[in-house]
Amino acid sequence: MTEHEKAVAAGEGVKWAWPSVHPEGRKFALVSAAVVGALAFIGWTFLAWLFVGLTIWILAFFRDPVRSVPQGDDLVVSPADGMVTLIQTVMPPKEIAGEGGLAEEPMVRVSVFMSVFDVHINRSPIAGTVRKIEYIAGKFLNADLDKASEDNERQHFLVERNDGVKIGFTQIAGLVARRIVPFSKVGDVVTAGERVGLIRFGSRVDVYLPKGTAPKVALGQRCIAGETILGVIGDGSSAVAISQ
Repeated sequence: MTEHEKAVAAGEGVKWAWPSVHPEGRKFALVSAAVVGALAFIGWTFLAWLFVGLTIWILAFFRDPVRSVPQGDDLVVSPADGMVTLIQTVMPPKEIAGEGGLAEEPMVRVSVFMSVFDVHINRSPIAGTVRKIEYIAGKFLNADLDKASEDNERQHFLVERNDGVKIGFTQIAGLVARRIVPFSKVGDVVTAGERVGLIRFGSRVDVYLPKGTAPKVALGQRCIAGETILGVIGDGSSAVAISQ
């Protein structure tokens, strides 16, 4: 149990704290820090300071903050930090559709774009069992583009609740991203908001909402992985938002 969880359980409230760094990023930070030491040793001070900045950026990029996940059987939480850049009605990916997968019919797809400044740990939108994980090699187009869903390197997840309701979501690599790292495997039982993977460095996650479920977010809205509610399963009323 983390200090955050202990404080909540004890009814003490919580305080801001530096987020931990995911182990996936520590090796990069160590390499960068070693370069800092080497450059400083040979007297290349200017370059050493540049690598100090790079080391700090790496630690920030791989930060893994604690999230307070809203509880509710029908809630679909955002799997990613970032901005909602697309909300479209599309056919689901063939890799996770059809027999045993998502229905082969148009579904609402909510796309959350992660910049290089966002947290890149991705989380499960619902609680359930991981039924499919399909990795597809591809291009590295701008993840903001609609065609990135079909052309870019990506990884599809299918999670099934105990009552048979399924949610599909896709990690999509972008211009800078060069690796999708899964934490979960087929057969794993995950909770809503549980960490399931990350994408290095700047990317997007698509979520396919079940039939009859409207998005509770709007274009341009900022999402927090594991906390922002993207939809309520079976609720067809869409969110209304005003940019200001």
